Amino acid sequence: MATYTLDEVNQLTPDIFADVFGNVAEHSPWVARVAQREAPFASCKALIEAFAKALHDADEEAQLALIRAHPDLAGKAARAGEMAEASVSEQSGAGLDQLSGAEYEQFTQLNYAYKSSYGFPFIFAVKGATKHQILEAFQLRLQNSAKDEMAEALRQICLIFSFRLEDLVADGHSACSP
Repeated sequence: MATYTLDEVNQLTPDIFADVFGNVAEHSPWVARVAQREAPFASCKALIEAFAKALHDADEEAQLALIRAHPDLAGKAARAGEMAEASVSEQSGAGLDQLSGAEYEQFTQLNYAYKSSYGFPFIFAVKGATKHQILEAFQLRLQNSAKDEMAEALRQICLIFSFRLEDLVADGHSACSP
C-alpha cells in the first residue's frame, strides 16, 4: 500500500484523490470526493476530519448506503474474498479469518440478528480488537435503539476512516494520527 505525504495529498487532482482514497469509505468514493473539497489539508487530523464531515453532512439515505456497503464481520463476503482490500486486512488482523466452525456460526447468527433488528450490518472498527471484544460489542449493541445504533455505526465508520487514512498518509516524517 502506497503512502503519501500530506503535501502530495494536497496536490492531487480531485479525480486522482478519489482514485487514491475512494475505498477509505467502503465502496463509497463519494465520501473522498466530498472530503477533497476541504483541501488543502493543514494536517492529517484535518484530512480525517474532512472525511468525517463528509459523512456527517450527508443525508440519511447516503449514510445508510455507506453503512450497507460494509461487509458482515466474518461473513460470506469475507470467506469468498469479495471485500475491499482494507476490510480483508482489518478482519484478518482481528483473527476473523481464523474462526472455528462454531465461532463462524456465532458470527453468522449475530450478523443475522443485528441486520434483522437494524436493517444494516454491524459496523465495528476491528483494527486492534480481538474476536472476543467484537462478539461482546455485538451482544451489547443488539440492545441499543435503532437511533443509537445508527449513530454508533457512523462513529465506527469514522474510526475506520482514521485507521485507513493513517495507513495511507504520512504527515511530514511521522505517521498520520488523529
